Amino acid sequence: MALQHLGTAYCHAIDRRDYALLATLYHEDGMDDHSPYYCGSAEGYVAWLPTMMANWSATAHRIDTTLYLIDGDRAEGELRATAWHRTLEGSRDFIAHGRYVDQYERRDGVWRFLRRAFILDWSEERAVVQADDFGSDGVATGRAGSDDPVYRFLPMMAKDRAANNAA
Repeated sequence: MALQHLGTAYCHAIDRRDYALLATLYHEDGMDDHSPYYCGSAEGYVAWLPTMMANWSATAHRIDTTLYLIDGDRAEGELRATAWHRTLEGSRDFIAHGRYVDQYERRDGVWRFLRRAFILDWSEERAVVQADDFGSDGVATGRAGSDDPVYRFLPMMAKDRAANNAA
């Protein structure tokens, strides 16, 4: 469950632009490979992400299936993922279908990413077609950042984000 939590916490951190949370998911000597855009230390990856994420008005990352192998305090995982990105002006969507391939280590009882890479299996790009909102006026609308409604509805998440960002 701890390994599954890492994958879903990563998706949440990316989509909510919670870079402080993201940094806690990697060991201090962790590495991230999102080649050809970034490959290097996890600390560098977290520092690079705000510039890259500034290209998108919204993102939605999800994990579809997972496979883990565990050997003591080391583990490996393949997590099938879909990463949806909407352009700043809202006219196009880019959807990446692929897999996160991870190496994990448990240190002092805590599992974190040691190495993380993304394998792109295929991608698609679509024009955004404005559709009927089906009476959704007044429904909470998601957004990147700390003003996402999740933090209003879930006070524990709001407190956790504040604590991570204060550290």
